Amino acid sequence: MLKKIFFLMVAMTLIMTACSSGSSNKGGGKDDTKKGNNEITAWAWDPKFNIAALKLAEANYKDDQDFKLKVIENGQPDIVQKLNTGLSSGTMKGMPNIVLIEDYRAQSFLQAYPDAFYDLSQSFNPQDFADYKIAPTSFNGKQYGLPFDTGVTGLYVRTDMLKDAGLSVDDVRDIDWDEFISIGKTIRDKIGKGFLTLDPNDLGTIRMMIQSAGSWYLKEDGVTPNLADNEALKEAFRVYKTLLDEKIAVTTSDWSQFLAAFNNGDIAGVPTGNWITPSIKAEESQSGKWAVVPIPRLPIKGAVNASNLGGSSFYVLNIDGKEKAADFLGKTFGSDKDFYQKLVKEVGALGTYKPATEGEAYKSGDDFFGGQKVVEDFSNWMSQIPGVNYGMHTYAIEDILVAEMQNYLSGKNIDDVMNDAQKQAEAQLK
Repeated sequence: MLKKIFFLMVAMTLIMTACSSGSSNKGGGKDDTKKGNNEITAWAWDPKFNIAALKLAEANYKDDQDFKLKVIENGQPDIVQKLNTGLSSGTMKGMPNIVLIEDYRAQSFLQAYPDAFYDLSQSFNPQDFADYKIAPTSFNGKQYGLPFDTGVTGLYVRTDMLKDAGLSVDDVRDIDWDEFISIGKTIRDKIGKGFLTLDPNDLGTIRMMIQSAGSWYLKEDGVTPNLADNEALKEAFRVYKTLLDEKIAVTTSDWSQFLAAFNNGDIAGVPTGNWITPSIKAEESQSGKWAVVPIPRLPIKGAVNASNLGGSSFYVLNIDGKEKAADFLGKTFGSDKDFYQKLVKEVGALGTYKPATEGEAYKSGDDFFGGQKVVEDFSNWMSQIPGVNYGMHTYAIEDILVAEMQNYLSGKNIDDVMNDAQKQAEAQLK
């Protein structure tokens, strides 16, 4: 009898221990799952723009009161390096749920690591976004990126300087780059100012020019180099050289010099993406002295007074928490018109979500620009931007073109420049 009682007590102890152990693991697993489902991480750059937009989106995401977004600031080059390192390792360890990727670079990741990204096709309606944003954010018929900010361009002009040179805002509206050069000569001769800045080591202006003509460094397949016989690229190089030769451009070598050129009043115009607006408005003494008109077009058939420079979009990595991350993006950046009004007012970020353009914030005048409805104007120009396939090699080709630009500026024939660039690109991108 004593033996039976002893064995019964041992058995009960083992059962209780097992139950206790199982209960503890289940509870821990539940807590971990809850934490994983409700806290997601995001990588982005620029705390006053992209990161501020993400935090505003978190505040406007109402579907999950326990939801938490942890935004980790990384410079764009750091994100590119970390993604390449992590994705090439095949582990996904340490990767975020959401990552911001520049549109020029997106295809290099989507085509190299398609299984690493979560399909967002059902999370929002791509047709609600600017057409030119869809090609760089999709791959093989699936939508992997949720389009965010627009790099829609404009020509910012100092109205007081134009007046001093005997010109008006209407004189610089809907012009081509040859007309820009002619006006730049007048500004140079009358008031001794430049009409823009150029950095020969940064070909962003070339990108802006060729996209206005619906052209790119690659053919429509996004793979084949399109340099030797690219009419738009040749014209862009010619215009670029003329701007420097005629001393219409002020040469800069970095971002701080670029900002100083217009904040200090050294130039009368800034042709670039709308993301420069906060930097222009930072010089409060110039309030009321600026206006924005459509970007100049290349003087070739089919070119328009609308283009893009920069811009980025949000991607979800194919790891735990992907459904929650997709839901968060879809219900904020993907569909919330009221959120976009706040985005304009509180962050100054202009998205590419077309239904938002009917909101009040998009139609308000800006005193800094003499009451001009600049956000509405940029939104209208955004709808006219020609779509191109950026492909995978924007910056690899630009490394070649930067060197060839120096050769061109030194006197090398333009056809030789383009033919040599074509050969180098074909050899490098095999």
